[in-house]
Amino acid sequence: MTKEQGAFRTIGELSKELSIKPHILRYWEDQFAMLTPLKRAGARRHYRPEDVAMVKRINRLLNEEGYTIKGARKFLASRRKRPEMVENAPQSVPEALPLSENALEDNSLIVAELKSIRDQLSHALDQD
Repeated sequence: MTKEQGAFRTIGELSKELSIKPHILRYWEDQFAMLTPLKRAGARRHYRPEDVAMVKRINRLLNEEGYTIKGARKFLASRRKRPEMVENAPQSVPEALPLSENALEDNSLIVAELKSIRDQLSHALDQD
């Protein structure tokens, strides 16, 4: 019997579905604060669809992409911050300002300054 896509999963069901031993899932709960299945009477775990998605992401990072637990934690934490930044971003992009008559001259000055900075950095690196 298979459950619907949005149904909660017990630790045993999730373990079988993803071929991950239950003790590994419990360990990941300790290591990844964002993985918080519901715990019912007798500390029975019930994984919501978002928990299942998180377990799949953690499994992919650790077992397919070669991340360490610490690295996977940092990666997931950085991903959680990005949506907030996108939500606070302006909803419309302002139209481009018209270029001044001296735009080409301004651009050439900027390019020259950037090349100078590049040369200074290259020289500094060569001295090491």
